[in-house]
Amino acid sequence: MIGELPGTGTPAGLPAGLPGMRVDPLSMKLALKRCTDVIDGGGYLRIGMVNAAKVVAMRKDEELRAAVCDSDLVLADGQAIVWASGLLGAPLPERVTGIDLFTGLLAEAAGRGYRVYFLGARAEVLDALLAVVARTYPGLIVAGHRDGYFSPAEDAKVAAEIRASRADLLFIAMSPPRKELFASRWGEATGAKVVHGVGGSFDILAGRVRRAPAWWQRHGLEWLFRALQEPVRLGRRYLTTNLAFIAYVAAAVVKRGLQVPAAGATGEQ
Repeated sequence: MIGELPGTGTPAGLPAGLPGMRVDPLSMKLALKRCTDVIDGGGYLRIGMVNAAKVVAMRKDEELRAAVCDSDLVLADGQAIVWASGLLGAPLPERVTGIDLFTGLLAEAAGRGYRVYFLGARAEVLDALLAVVARTYPGLIVAGHRDGYFSPAEDAKVAAEIRASRADLLFIAMSPPRKELFASRWGEATGAKVVHGVGGSFDILAGRVRRAPAWWQRHGLEWLFRALQEPVRLGRRYLTTNLAFIAYVAAAVVKRGLQVPAAGATGEQ
């Protein structure tokens, strides 16, 4: 154990990750295999993604924290999570981004005949996305799609529509905590075998938002790239979030150091 998520009392029992939450130590290749194995075997897998911003949000929102931590597979979407896991003595093998897992699963679906459902974003973004995936992934079976502008009161109806589509993969492109809560409450009811919340990935694939270049991604600077594109809306938010995450990790590192027995303090001669 390496502590607990401050303010929750949640014990840490990690194979890797951060205090108080499990982050599964999988590479992208293994994460994809885990998903295809579940689909082929007729099981169910709900994926949770964590980055610095979400960790900070989870400390304030118990419902969000529970929805993410109770996922069947929790992956490090942010490079900061990978760095922090190393500092805390439970290193992750690599970053597994939500969008890269998304596109990897689309390629697998096209090749294996899986049925996919796209849920979320604005109607015009969804239309653009469908055009892009039709060109990029020939043979992809689109079981259905729906924009993300519906109220929680309509969740059961939407879940029933997805179930009727016989989708194997459900991709949810809504903002947190909406996508996490929908997936947690209604994921199994949709009948999909793999449920993956992909955030703003529909906008990126549709060409409406530019993704950070590879160098920025490798150095954990995607947040800065986005902030430079929308400084008024995102600048202060990212600065505040990153500082809070750094403080959280620093406190956890200090606490872990205090819990390590000093040399010769075990009572052995």
